[in-house]
Amino acid sequence: MTEKKRKKRVILGMSSGVDSSVAAALLQKEGYEVIGLFMHFWKEPDPNEKIENKCCSLESHQDARRVAQKLKIPLYTLNAATDFKKSVVDFFLSETCAGRTPNPCVECNRQIKFTFMFQKMLEMEADFVASGHYADIKKIDGKYHLFTSYDDEKDQTYFLYNFKQADLGKIIFPLAGYKKTQVRQMAKEMGLPVFDKDDSQGLCFTREKYPTNFLKRNLKLKSGNIVDGQGRVIGQHEGLELYTIGQRRGINIGGTGPYYVVARDFAKNELIVTNQEDDPGIFYTKMKVEDVNWIAEKPKFPLETNVKIRYRHPLVRAIIKKENEGVLEVEFFEPQKVVTPGQSAVFYSDQGEVLGGGIINLK
Repeated sequence: MTEKKRKKRVILGMSSGVDSSVAAALLQKEGYEVIGLFMHFWKEPDPNEKIENKCCSLESHQDARRVAQKLKIPLYTLNAATDFKKSVVDFFLSETCAGRTPNPCVECNRQIKFTFMFQKMLEMEADFVASGHYADIKKIDGKYHLFTSYDDEKDQTYFLYNFKQADLGKIIFPLAGYKKTQVRQMAKEMGLPVFDKDDSQGLCFTREKYPTNFLKRNLKLKSGNIVDGQGRVIGQHEGLELYTIGQRRGINIGGTGPYYVVARDFAKNELIVTNQEDDPGIFYTKMKVEDVNWIAEKPKFPLETNVKIRYRHPLVRAIIKKENEGVLEVEFFEPQKVVTPGQSAVFYSDQGEVLGGGIINLK
């Protein structure tokens, strides 16, 4: 009597949202043995003890449990709070203090979510890990390549450029070929209890959508002058760490606005702004990119390609002229208004392949 062949086992990160829930159902439909993993992250202490991390609150855990019960799959819970606080939250605060504007979601994917899923994969002798991210992986000529998903609006490859070949060979993105509207419809048809659950917005570890008040509560800020390009004092800022290059919202200067942040002078504790949308001070023709990761292979330079400098920023054309000691020199075909140190720059081919990415530096 021959031994029954074991189903391929996959560890799926389940956040209780509609995306990871439908991902679980799709994997199950494809014949995988699905094991859900719900991760508890750090939450900011709240004096009222009513506000929790939006991604892993008690309500979210209960929702994930309900989905797992509906699909008849096991759900494990993992406490990643300490690692999350160190690698994501403390990183966010330290980078902000250093005058940069980091992207916590990039670090969370790189150091927390997929790291813990890979660990669980080894512990449980699973074959793959999976998530509800909108991204696609293709194997071409023996190498794994990361591509954008079918849903351009929801595509999340901007946050995933740090993967190595060994990682991509073990990852499944079940939602690669679907749009979010289709995913919600499938969830409803499947009877999943989270089919109409709102998408999470903002940083998951803050109480509010925007991080301003979180930074006020967790950093020692010093107020100072807001000055225009001629050095004239036109207002007061609440702390330079609260502002980012190119920012318009929340500067709170009335009368002759809107104003844009041109620079932050930490030596003088001055916020430099302009109310001219075509002010050359808010446009950049080039940037440097550090801590670069190439996914499939390192390209030859100079390289003309597409680059995304913020998650919601459209792709722009640029040329990577050279690489010195791991630092890229990137020049835009057209000047760009919002180029922010600390954010990620992700490079895309014309076919939607993520070639790689790194961290923006303007110095």
